[in-house]
Amino acid sequence: MNIHEHQAKEILKKYGAIVPAGFFSTSVDDLIEKAKNLKTEKYVLKAQIHAGGRGKAGGVKILNTLEELKNSANELLGKTLVTHQTGPEGREVKRLYVEESSNIEKEFYLSCLVDRASSKIAFISSDQGGMDIEEVASSNPEKIITTKVDIAEEISDADCESVIKIFDLKSDAKDQAISLIKSIYKMFISTDANMVEVNPLILTKEGKIVCLDAKVNFDSNALFRHPEILELRDLNEEDPTEIEASKHDLAYIKLDGSIGCMVNGAGLAMATMDIIKLYGKEPANFLDVGGGASKEKVSAAFKIILSDKNVKGILINIFGGIMRCDVLAQGVVDAAKEINISVPLVVRLAGTNFKEGKEILDNSGLKLISAENLDDAAKKIVEAIK
Repeated sequence: MNIHEHQAKEILKKYGAIVPAGFFSTSVDDLIEKAKNLKTEKYVLKAQIHAGGRGKAGGVKILNTLEELKNSANELLGKTLVTHQTGPEGREVKRLYVEESSNIEKEFYLSCLVDRASSKIAFISSDQGGMDIEEVASSNPEKIITTKVDIAEEISDADCESVIKIFDLKSDAKDQAISLIKSIYKMFISTDANMVEVNPLILTKEGKIVCLDAKVNFDSNALFRHPEILELRDLNEEDPTEIEASKHDLAYIKLDGSIGCMVNGAGLAMATMDIIKLYGKEPANFLDVGGGASKEKVSAAFKIILSDKNVKGILINIFGGIMRCDVLAQGVVDAAKEINISVPLVVRLAGTNFKEGKEILDNSGLKLISAENLDDAAKKIVEAIK
């Protein structure tokens, strides 16, 4: 689960990090009233959307007066920002954040994330802050260092020094940076975060280490332990179909392709998406109905796939273990009775009760195409939508 920058900064501040003073609001008048409390020469206005690249899209402005702030806020609130992370449809700005300006001496990049390959916490640091880290990795890979840390109650001073070595800080600034790494690590572990990214992390002309921007993502599977974090969820920033899927406990992510997928098991879902691409088409979604899906859950999944107007065909790929093929088949038939299916439907069933499932589908009156295996299924759905 993603949260907004202003929310991320509040959490970082709670754990001891230094962030610029600021306020957020969903109305311009309220924002201006709050901005009057800032002790700053200039005002930094930031659009709050769940996407990077806001500055290049006009979503970050530095303003000299409250009057300028009010005019820019009126222009920005309700505007659709298009960045490299939003896609061409962009995101509507529904909340704004204003903070005090900072006197920047140096900019750095810092992030903390789970390294699943090593089962460790990885810190990524660079002295090339303020830039896309992907661009730095491509053009100047030597400017990025990764420090992997064993999961423990606290991070050691030695590991902290390894993380900030590339910053080349002196005396007090170095001590501040070490303290920040410890704060971020404690926050990361305590909140079940997936990623904390500070870009840029800055050294001010006054010698302070400050988190100038922040992005935080949390493990959705652990949110039951953190109701206070779940309250930060902004449904306006999520796809409506993904919200609907979450209500049915479905793992669904909308993509840009034309072939809808219904699969049980994340690994099988990824393999299904890969083979669709192998045969020249793009998947319209990732959808894992889970191992013990009910008839109602399968029916909901089917309806969600069909709600995507980009879907030109559907591939159902079920390997029955805990999930029984006859339950899946009945769910598809029930959903089909409520929705007019006008796109090709290819079904591959294997495993528990696949014969019973195939019989249910064969007797349903649905126009569907049976497949013997995954390769056969991918070929048939690609051919069917041509």
